[in-house]
Amino acid sequence: MRKSTIFALAVTFAWLLGAHTIWAQKYDDKEHTELAKALKGVKVSLEKGLSASESQGKPISGKFEVEDGKLQLSVYTMKGDKFSEVIVDHKTGKVGKTEAITGGDDLTAAKAQSGAMAKAKVSLRSATEKAVKANKGFQVVSVTPSLKDGHPVAEITLVKGEEFKTVSEKLD
Repeated sequence: MRKSTIFALAVTFAWLLGAHTIWAQKYDDKEHTELAKALKGVKVSLEKGLSASESQGKPISGKFEVEDGKLQLSVYTMKGDKFSEVIVDHKTGKVGKTEAITGGDDLTAAKAQSGAMAKAKVSLRSATEKAVKANKGFQVVSVTPSLKDGHPVAEITLVKGEEFKTVSEKLD
């Protein structure tokens, strides 16, 4: 194969890879835009949602999400060896409903999150409060714990207007 043909193939391949990245980014941007718009005027913070969900078990993750065109505040909790998804009313801060997590990707995620929280010395609420203090004007959109090199860490996504960023807070 000639060098010019190899170069053309390499450029085409790189363009194709880049195009997939752009499509994925546009999808993420669309989700972010929808979420940022839905969060305007929300009176209940994720931190308050984590506190409210404690009546159903230990919070192991939480997030605001748009589901079926409506904003909801969802917190995964653990009580004993049982997992639940707690929906907190983002207007009142009260628990709206609780559903058992019994299978699929949700159960897999809950087990991984509970494993990280089992090693944590810092609550998710404390970690999110610290992230908000360090990022003036931002509010927490989600918090998810995981283990990094055997240590519990919370990945916290924040938003201010339409600007999103993710920070990590140590949980040990």
